[in-house]
Formats: sequence, C-alpha cells, structure tokens
Amino acid sequence: MDQRNVTRIATIHLLGFQIPQSITFLVFFLFIMMYCVTICGNFLIIILVSYSKSLHSPMYFFLAQLSIYDILLSTDILPNRISTVLVKKTIMSFSECLTQFYFLVMTESSECLLLTVMSWDRYLAICKPLHYSLKMNYQVCWILVILCWISGFFSVFIYTLTMKKLQICGPNIIDHFFCDFVPIMQLSCSDTTTAHLELTVLGVFFVILPFFTICVSYSYIIVTILKIPSITGRQKVFSTCSSHLTIVAIYYGTLFCVYLVPRREATQTLNKLLSLLCTVVTPMINPIIYSLRNKDLKEAVRKLINNFLRINFNKF
Repeated sequence: MDQRNVTRIATIHLLGFQIPQSITFLVFFLFIMMYCVTICGNFLIIILVSYSKSLHSPMYFFLAQLSIYDILLSTDILPNRISTVLVKKTIMSFSECLTQFYFLVMTESSECLLLTVMSWDRYLAICKPLHYSLKMNYQVCWILVILCWISGFFSVFIYTLTMKKLQICGPNIIDHFFCDFVPIMQLSCSDTTTAHLELTVLGVFFVILPFFTICVSYSYIIVTILKIPSITGRQKVFSTCSSHLTIVAIYYGTLFCVYLVPRREATQTLNKLLSLLCTVVTPMINPIIYSLRNKDLKEAVRKLINNFLRINFNKF
C-alpha cells in the first residue's frame, strides 16, 4: 500500500459493553465497588505483609508483589471501563491506546513469571525443605522479583514500539472496553507479520513456558504429598499451596479462554466477558482467596485491628 495515500487515525473509540439505559447506574456502581474492593483488598495484603513479622517469609513476600500487579492491572483497565458505562463510548488517542496496551501486557506477562516463581517457592518448601532457607533467601527473593519486572518491562516495551510503527487507518472504532492486541491489529492497514511473530515469541516465553514450569512443579509437589503417610499431614502440606494453585487455575484458565475463543461476531460478547474476568474480576478475588484460606493472614488482620483499636482507645 502506498504510505502517502494512508490517512493515519488520531483517535480510538472504545465501545465497551452495550448496556441498557435502565441499568446504567447499577452497573456503574458495581464497577466502582469492584475497583474499591480490588484496591483495598490488595493494599491490605501489602500492609499486612509489611507490618506482621509472622508474614516475613518468601511466600508472603511474593504474595505482596502479586497484589502490586493486581493493583496496576485493575487501575489500567477499570477507569476506562467505568467511563464507557456512563458515556457509552470512550475516546482516546492512539498513543494512549498503546500505553494502556503496554501496561496491560507488561503486567500480565510479569504476573505469569511471578506465579511461576511462587510455584517454585512451593516446590522447594515441600519437596526440598532442607535446602529451602538456602535457595530461597531474602536476596534471592528480591532478584527473582526484579527479574520479573525487568523481563516484562523491556520485552513488552520493544513489542509496543513495533506496534507503534504500524499504519492505523481505521475504522477507528474498537468494539471492546480496552485496547487489546486483536482489536488494534484489525485497525491496521500495513503488514502485521512482524507484530504477530513477536507476539508469538512473547506468548511462548511469558505464558507457555511458565505454565509448563508450574505444571511440572506441582507434579513433583503432588507426588511428594502422596508419599506422606497421614491424611492430616497431606492436608496440612497441601493447604500451603492450595490458594496459589486456585489463582493459577483461574488466571491461566481465563487467559487461555480469552485468546483461544474464536474471534467471530457471535462470540464478541463472550470475549468481552472473559476479558472482564481476566483483567477485572481476577485481581479482585486474589486477596479474597488468600485471606479466606490462610490462617496466618487472618491472624495478622486480627492483630492489626486489635492494635488499631488499642491505640485509638488510649487516645481517649
């Protein structure tokens, strides 16, 4: 195509969900509440891990990092989602669209790596308990977390630069509630082979290999648990990784569904709902899953509340 005859669009229109006017404010209130629960729940996890000495362990250190990712992901997606409920259509520049896409993919990619690190932590704790303190010390934890951030940051940044070079000539309407890969590619009128190839590489490195590593880790964990003679012992050991396994199942399940469901008009609403589950619901329920299934976190919450009440009581 002659690049001189291409009119590059300047703005992107996000359609979001087509919600009946009668329930607009109900849906708006629902998303506001979801955002508040997500932010408060994940901040609570971060505060508890920082405050309580009983939670100063690699498992909870990684959990706090996961909460940071969830806060970033929900903040990247939900504000625009809330605005599309009220005005029915959100307008943003193409640069803003790419920025949203960058933080979305960077956060999701880094979170995949972090979930893999958490599975390795559980593998060492259960299968190699004598070497755990040596192989998973404070310094190693920080190195692993920094590698997760750096890998996601630079890899997705390079990919976003490739997308920025695409000729986007419209139509400038995206039938979604955020800027995702496929909707952006549908606006391009230039060759997208390089972009698709780089996305495949990112998918293998950040999704397929981490998921395979998690599966291998839990295969060894399950074998080790089955060797424990008592049922009580098995349940106690499995409880230390059941929350993480639940989050992995939900996160990867929705992630695979979002990008494996056929992109036809008949499934567009389903794609939106699955994307909503992956980018909005999952960050909200992660702290709930951990807090409901973890005695240490419950105890830390109880101590925090008691200390808060005691301090305020002494003031009066």
